[in-house]
Amino acid sequence: MPLEIVTVPCLTDNYAFLAHDPETGATAVVDAPEAGPILSALEERGWRADLVILTHHHGDHVQGLADIMDAHHAKVAGPADDVHRLPALDMQLAEGDEIEIGAERGRVIEVPGHTTGHIAVHFPESGIAFTADSLMALGCGRVFEGTMDQMWASLSKLAALPPETMICSGHEYTLANGKFALSVEPGNADLISRMEETEKARADGRPTVPSRLGLELATNPFLRAASPDIRETIGMPDASDADVFAELRRRKDEF
Repeated sequence: MPLEIVTVPCLTDNYAFLAHDPETGATAVVDAPEAGPILSALEERGWRADLVILTHHHGDHVQGLADIMDAHHAKVAGPADDVHRLPALDMQLAEGDEIEIGAERGRVIEVPGHTTGHIAVHFPESGIAFTADSLMALGCGRVFEGTMDQMWASLSKLAALPPETMICSGHEYTLANGKFALSVEPGNADLISRMEETEKARADGRPTVPSRLGLELATNPFLRAASPDIRETIGMPDASDADVFAELRRRKDEF
């Protein structure tokens, strides 16, 4: 039985997630931007948090943890590489490690770039990946601490997951990301259609996250460095995919 996923809006544009195993009743919280909405979402469903997974050290992903722990006394897991700047961890996670939510095991993927210690977690049976600020809906995180090459390698790992995987990312940035995507690939019919759907969803107050990986592969410019149309638009027809990605990320930073 697949995990039940609840997208929890927090702060101005963050998302946390609840991942609940109906078979065992176990529930995990992925990232802790703000305690109030997360605690309310748990209470509404009668769930108790057994586990909190932190993807990286940024305050808008960890600052709600203390209040969640006061209410639920969960175990806390996070990236081993960031143990020195995270709240106390019960489980330190690295590439290839497994973590359980009830009956389902997830695999840890190290995805440095946005931060040097960022992790994602893929739950293959449920077809879900929690990617926070690495791969995002129609975008990717800014490269704050790592290198462009690291971020490209991280995105390439995530792009290799099954295309039906649902990508649970950390922010509601899809409209802004899509405007940039259209600026570098204006003729992409899938992207045009996705932006129409995104605009309607946001007008209705609905989240655009999670998103299907196959849709990201078809529309997200940061996964489309090989696209001839993008390469023509930015004037890099013969560059490596990594160099095209780096130029796209630089352009997005200034967009």
